[in-house]
Amino acid sequence: MKTTLVSIIALTTMLSTLTVFAAELNNEFFVFDNGAGRGQWAPEQQAKTLANLGYAGIGYSGTEDLETRMTAFKKHGLNIYNLYVPCYVDKNVAYGDDLKEAIKLLKGTDVALWLTVQGQAKDDAKAVEVVSEIADLAAASGIKVALYPHHGFYVDEIGDALRVVKKANRENLGVTFNLCHELKAGNEAQFATLLKEAAPHLFFVSINGADHEGNWDTLIQPLGEGVFDLKGLLAMILDLGYIGPIGLQCYAVPGDTLENLTHNIAEWKKLVKDFATN
Repeated sequence: MKTTLVSIIALTTMLSTLTVFAAELNNEFFVFDNGAGRGQWAPEQQAKTLANLGYAGIGYSGTEDLETRMTAFKKHGLNIYNLYVPCYVDKNVAYGDDLKEAIKLLKGTDVALWLTVQGQAKDDAKAVEVVSEIADLAAASGIKVALYPHHGFYVDEIGDALRVVKKANRENLGVTFNLCHELKAGNEAQFATLLKEAAPHLFFVSINGADHEGNWDTLIQPLGEGVFDLKGLLAMILDLGYIGPIGLQCYAVPGDTLENLTHNIAEWKKLVKDFATN
């Protein structure tokens, strides 16, 4: 019995190791603007720096200076992957005119809306109504909408996002898997199940170094730091056929911006090499 148990453990370990390197990591890698000089660096500096370091682009917060941002990133051959924008289930005005104008300006681009759903409601009816309306506006411009689960919001974790997306039933509407927010929600033990369910609707993934639990200082760390098995998570996502962009969450990470960006891209390249050579 002991020998059998040891054999089972050994086989499980071996399969786990194989799974970690089941596919190559060819996904485009971008950084949130909270790690790229948000509020301090102009779009030109952001684009030039990210291009020099080897990032594929950026995810921006808000809709301001959109034309300037788009011009700078196009000049340097990089992508703006998404705009992080809110909508509300408990306000008379669920989203602003700035969002409507941004959607028009984004027509013909690959820039998606990274949509948070905020506020309090007794059921999903208002969320589905608002999200559907925004998705329809976006569809008219040929762009996608990805719900962004955020701790403490109405759409708090990926299960909430999937529920709303399925009810809204829009082709251009999908979900985001945010590592830090899923850890904050206590969902780590369900990652395999949640990701399998999310796979057909998964538009974006965000990662960072992390521990298993705690506050944002432990749940959002530079790549290569923290005890969470990031390789295992990435292998799980790749095995489900995800080929979309992967973003780097940098909220409240201390240190010099350029040094952090340099460190993180080096760690990303290590991950890419690990998947390619094992």
